[in-house]
Amino acid sequence: MLKYLVATLAILTTPALADAPVVSNVNVSKAGDVWKFDVTLSHKDTGWDDYANAWRILDNSGKELGVRNLAHPHVNEQPFTRSLSGIRIPADVTEVGIQASDTIGGWSSPIKKIKLR
Repeated sequence: MLKYLVATLAILTTPALADAPVVSNVNVSKAGDVWKFDVTLSHKDTGWDDYANAWRILDNSGKELGVRNLAHPHVNEQPFTRSLSGIRIPADVTEVGIQASDTIGGWSSPIKKIKLR
C-alpha cells in the first residue's frame, strides 16, 4: 500500500512536460541598415506558469542578434505575432535562425532558418 501511495505522490508532484512553442511564420524587412522581424508563434499557453515568453534571432554560429521578450501569456490569442525592429545584422550573414522559448522548457528546438535578401 505504501509503495502505491509513494508512486501516486511522485506522479502528482512531477511537473507536466509542456509542448514547446512553434515558430510558424517569419516576415523580414530591411530599411537602410536595420532589419525588422515579424514572428508568429503558437504555444499552448495556460497562464503565468506556462507561456511562450520570448523569441530570438541567431546567426549560424549561435550568436544572439536580437531578442523579443514576451511580457504575458497569450492564452486566448493563438497563434500570435510580435515584432522586433532595429536589428543590425552583419553584411556577411545571409541566413538567421529564429528560436522560441517558454517558461517551462526554456529555449526550444528546432530553430527556424530564414534566408535574408
